[in-house]
Amino acid sequence: MIELPISLLITSILGAMFAGFVCSTMGVFVVRMNLSSIGFCMSHAAFAGAAFGLMTSIDPLISAIIFSFVTAMILGPISEKARLESNVVIGFLFSIMIALAFIFLNFIPGQAASGTALRILWGSIFSVGYNDLLILALLSFILILFIVLFYKELLAVMFHRKLAESSGINTKLFYFAVLFFTGFAVSLSLRLVGGLLVYALIINPTSSAYQFFYDFKKILIFSPLIGIISCLIGFWLSLITDFPIGASIVIISAIIFAIAIILSPKRRRGNGMQYKKTLKAV
Repeated sequence: MIELPISLLITSILGAMFAGFVCSTMGVFVVRMNLSSIGFCMSHAAFAGAAFGLMTSIDPLISAIIFSFVTAMILGPISEKARLESNVVIGFLFSIMIALAFIFLNFIPGQAASGTALRILWGSIFSVGYNDLLILALLSFILILFIVLFYKELLAVMFHRKLAESSGINTKLFYFAVLFFTGFAVSLSLRLVGGLLVYALIINPTSSAYQFFYDFKKILIFSPLIGIISCLIGFWLSLITDFPIGASIVIISAIIFAIAIILSPKRRRGNGMQYKKTLKAV
């Protein structure tokens, strides 16, 4: 088991909690608005940005945010003006970003196989600093404020975008806001979870919460809780096994999702309804 100084331990635990909160909170919107493929694309954009930062000696966090924002701009306003289907743009950007990421990693002088480069792939317990923690805390606060202030509008957009637009809601604004918040969440969680795995922290906790609840408020509460629990248990698993922390977090979140599917009342209710329909048919 790795023994950490108490200050580093507290910083890492708080970082894991904030990363779990922001990623799984954005996961609620990503999953509900059928933007899962977009979240996947943006996680790899942040990964490519961090790799670019390592290659050029720029702060990987800054370059990851820039790449995420550029991707969000292409996926959002630019793709709508160009009148391209989102799947076409996503497929193009994903292939480009993953290719660029490995090209950038290959050109990192003397670090292609070192811990510095591998941290953005798999994440690291030691990578979360005090400044990262403050930024994650600030993003968490802004995200909560955004949801509280625009809860009704967000609910309308997620329920039916066209209907919300006909009611006078600027749906594009909220759609772009979700993209940019997702980009921020991915970029800030990259050091802890890793570029290849951060996407799972967005999807798995929310998918677990959806197995139990229909009420959006409950999903909005329990998805971040599941995300935080996944990060804390994954952090502990990484400490005692020396596994990469990103892989540990994803394994725990996947186990929770598998358990949620098994115990899901929605699944049992669906099976019961199907059984009744079968009896009627007979």
